[in-house]
Amino acid sequence: MIRLLVGLGNPGPEYEATRHNAGFWWLDEVARSLRATLTPERSYYGLVARVNRPEGPIWLLEPMTFMNLSGKSVAALARFFKIEPDEILIAHDELDLMPGQVKIKLGGSHAGHNGLKDIHAQLGSGDYWRLRLGIGHPGVKAEVINYVLRRPPLEEREAIEKCIAQSLTALDLLLDGDMERAMMKIHAKPPRPKPPKPAAPTEPEETTP
Repeated sequence: MIRLLVGLGNPGPEYEATRHNAGFWWLDEVARSLRATLTPERSYYGLVARVNRPEGPIWLLEPMTFMNLSGKSVAALARFFKIEPDEILIAHDELDLMPGQVKIKLGGSHAGHNGLKDIHAQLGSGDYWRLRLGIGHPGVKAEVINYVLRRPPLEEREAIEKCIAQSLTALDLLLDGDMERAMMKIHAKPPRPKPPKPAAPTEPEETTP
């Protein structure tokens, strides 16, 4: 069962609409869906909400430490409430997926993502769930920092928002710990539009001699 949902990003209006904040966009939508209000909690270095469910409370967290120190916030809350790594889901921007693509997986390397790198270090484990929100890659490694800290064009932002909406259709499954079904739902490709029906053949007009 997932007990802690985390969205990664950078605090401040100058970063709000940048690609690196896709995790914040996701968690904001989760909070809206669960009718939860994120409020500052100094003990956990972030914006936090608690959602009470019959199975126990769920925590929502947006670290306000800046991306490179995300683990400081995640570990503080997880340790206090005795939340294990495999009960944590981290939503983050993913360079290796195109805008509009979303994938979920358990464990793995941080692949150079500074937020995940610090979470690995602070938790002492990489065995948490990741919701990878595709933002695309600039094509050149040297451009990555500038790329993630820029706003995506409208078409890309809409594609990211669409995949966020798709992932939220699996939110109940995620919270119930039914990860296999949640994964199938998140990874499902949208159905192809049906081809238009061919027009009915028209009868040739009769001509009078």
